[in-house]
Amino acid sequence: MQDSETLGQLLAVLRRFVNERLIPLEAKVSEDDSIPADVLAEMRALGLFGISIPEEYGGLGLSMEAECRAMFEFCRCSPAFRSAFGTNVGIGSQGLVMFGTEAQKQRWLPGIASGEIVTSFALTEPEAGSDSASVRTKAERDGDSYVISGGKRYITNANRAALFTVMARTEPNSKGGSGVSAFLVPSGLPGVSIGKPEKKMGQQGAHICDVNFDGVRVPVENRLGEEGQGFRVAMQVLDRGRLHISSVCVGVAERLIEESVKYAGERKQFGQALASFQMIQAMLADSRTEANAARAMVLEAARKRDAGENVTMEAACCKLFASEMVGRVADCTVQIFGGAGYVADHGIERFYRDVRLFRIYEGASEIQRLVIAREMMKQGG
Repeated sequence: MQDSETLGQLLAVLRRFVNERLIPLEAKVSEDDSIPADVLAEMRALGLFGISIPEEYGGLGLSMEAECRAMFEFCRCSPAFRSAFGTNVGIGSQGLVMFGTEAQKQRWLPGIASGEIVTSFALTEPEAGSDSASVRTKAERDGDSYVISGGKRYITNANRAALFTVMARTEPNSKGGSGVSAFLVPSGLPGVSIGKPEKKMGQQGAHICDVNFDGVRVPVENRLGEEGQGFRVAMQVLDRGRLHISSVCVGVAERLIEESVKYAGERKQFGQALASFQMIQAMLADSRTEANAARAMVLEAARKRDAGENVTMEAACCKLFASEMVGRVADCTVQIFGGAGYVADHGIERFYRDVRLFRIYEGASEIQRLVIAREMMKQGG
């Protein structure tokens, strides 16, 4: 689905689905901390779980640019809806797409694309978050299997996942990422246990849980890539994921700006609309300028990736700027709404809480700055 006409049709369908189906459900999803089963079924029918999966395995096969454009549209609603399929589209599937054998792809990707299989990416640990090379989960070779032991923390969609991409240390004496390997681990294997969903500041309806591996025996053929290649798998998956999350931030910012413009035009103070006051105009203008800048950054980086270029620095720049940008836009939106933005009726305070996570997961802002500086030194500018 790469031609502009077909992509345009998809974007129109997504906009209608968001406006008519998802936005009216935002408050209920937040209150219930759950997305209704019929809505998930509709998402599967639209192909959302497989937008990044190649067409030969049942997905839509969108380019990076097309995927970002799709997320600009879809993410004008609560981020929890996107999280329902986010791991299937990004970190939970792309290691398999990039590094999987043909047998692995044939076995797993069609179910991932259809949404029948929900995936999770198990990298973060209690002692390995931003310092992702310090993985302690072990995978010890035992004949034709590996035995995996350890614990993972804050794993998105873990309670729904049928398949985990697990980062585990296969060389116990090595330091850093060189001794880490990646494994495809079905959630039903003996020794896999899932903790209760965490209570979070925001994004109710999207769940994160601890995952424990207690002597889980995994066949050698479930290793993803070569032994010791896991950190490379993780970093390439995260490069792509950072562009995806950046596009999510742009979509949410667009929604907040729409809400701000509408409210500022309708709300009266001192006998005139809020939008007539220059301080309000400045906040609207700043928000629009930053959102436009983030959109342009994301699309440029996506096109470079589609052209086969290394975009590690560009992806980090996008993730840093877009995630910080949407936080500033959310803050301006609360300020424009005033007291109405602080109470739950308009949902603005919910978005304010929701967007805070974007500066943390898939590489905190501080990590993005380190990545950008490191790449600058490599490239000499």
